[in-house]
Amino acid sequence: MIYITGDTHADFSRFEENKFPIQSEMTKNDYIIICGDFGGVCNYIVESIYEKHWLDWLNNKNFTTLFVDGNHENFERLYNYPVEEWHGGKVHQIRESVIHLMRGDIFNIDNKKFFTFGGARSHDIMDGILNIDEYEKIYEYRKRGAYFRIRDYSWCDLELPTDEKMKSGIKNLEKVNYKVDYIISHCCPTSIQTLLNLFYKKDTLTDYLQKISEKCEFKEWYFGHYHDYRQVNSQFTLLYENIVPLEFNSILK
Repeated sequence: MIYITGDTHADFSRFEENKFPIQSEMTKNDYIIICGDFGGVCNYIVESIYEKHWLDWLNNKNFTTLFVDGNHENFERLYNYPVEEWHGGKVHQIRESVIHLMRGDIFNIDNKKFFTFGGARSHDIMDGILNIDEYEKIYEYRKRGAYFRIRDYSWCDLELPTDEKMKSGIKNLEKVNYKVDYIISHCCPTSIQTLLNLFYKKDTLTDYLQKISEKCEFKEWYFGHYHDYRQVNSQFTLLYENIVPLEFNSILK
């Protein structure tokens, strides 16, 4: 069994037994895939007591938790985990059964090919990015309710991929002739984002995903980031707090 859900932001209560009862039938060979903004590796310098509790809690579940990164992760800490091979792609193993699926890789899970590409541009930075030692500005911005983030604390430029990582993703897709079963991302292609909300501006990542969507052959594409649930069309599903089975769109057809 494979289930997909949207942003968790370190709130894993949706996986409690009373809210997700099917887990009683699941094993470690069954999977939950989180579409970014996992939030379990987010504390500033080291793993917090809160993070340890919930990561251990997830690790003790019957199922295995997989996630792509979003734009609200501590990338410095996340990328400090050793890179390992798992089901054909590269991962960071946060716990034995809590696994980060890296950007631009292809994974073979239950005889299905998944292309994963996390990351997104933050939309709540209209008033700027401040350094952590700019105390007076931080106080002033918070007081007036400004939309800003703090560099290397609540924002990191690694929220968007490097050119090297995007080229790597293309090379991996070329190896399979641009044919996969499913695509998991945090944000979505530019054309889909425009359908969701004209307020969101395109960026290098949404344009990159747009090119992939036009060239790649796939069944379904699941993504998060926009804090809503919407079946955009027969292929694209935006998820937030809901948990749906893989091939959810096919079930609805």
